[in-house]
Amino acid sequence: MPADASTPQPASCSDGTHEELPKTYKQKPRPVTGEALCKALNRPDLAKLLGTPEETATSASGTNNTAPLTDGKVAQPEAEVAFDTYTVNVSATYNDLSTDQYVKLMKYGNETDIKTLKVLGRPAVFSSDHTMKLEIDLGSGGSGGPVEQGPLARNLAVALDRNDRGGYCEITVWSESGALPDDSALLDIAEKVLPRIPERPAR
Repeated sequence: MPADASTPQPASCSDGTHEELPKTYKQKPRPVTGEALCKALNRPDLAKLLGTPEETATSASGTNNTAPLTDGKVAQPEAEVAFDTYTVNVSATYNDLSTDQYVKLMKYGNETDIKTLKVLGRPAVFSSDHTMKLEIDLGSGGSGGPVEQGPLARNLAVALDRNDRGGYCEITVWSESGALPDDSALLDIAEKVLPRIPERPAR
């Protein structure tokens, strides 16, 4: 039976106009780009991994960011795929922070429910934290309202290589309702996405 023409098609990673990559993306070893991360995340089975197999992606995007407060020297590409129920964000941070150091930083922050583990033989850590909600009022000169606490998000950070030489990939899932999938969903996504991100070679 032919597909109904009114059936919504899942969002694809927009190629758009190829902007100039930040200088740090041209160093060797080259960091993965936001576009490549988006293609790795926006899988046909992503909704099924999240436990909502009947949903299709409503938006998909990738950006070639650099980490805040690093003067553009640390690549931090990210990708995001949204569904009606959940939104999934994946980022890779190419700094020198080991997972052990990252866990210590978490304990000083607002993260809760911290749990260390191994994913594909790499050090990893689960944590929970609230997203931030920023409302912009375009009616009165574009002034922004106060930053509010958004819904709770579940995060899985995994080292960029087995020897934990620095840097990590983060997979974060949240929903407007505050509902979260099981941790097993984040593990399943990590096991599909991580092999698409080149490991950091020995320095």
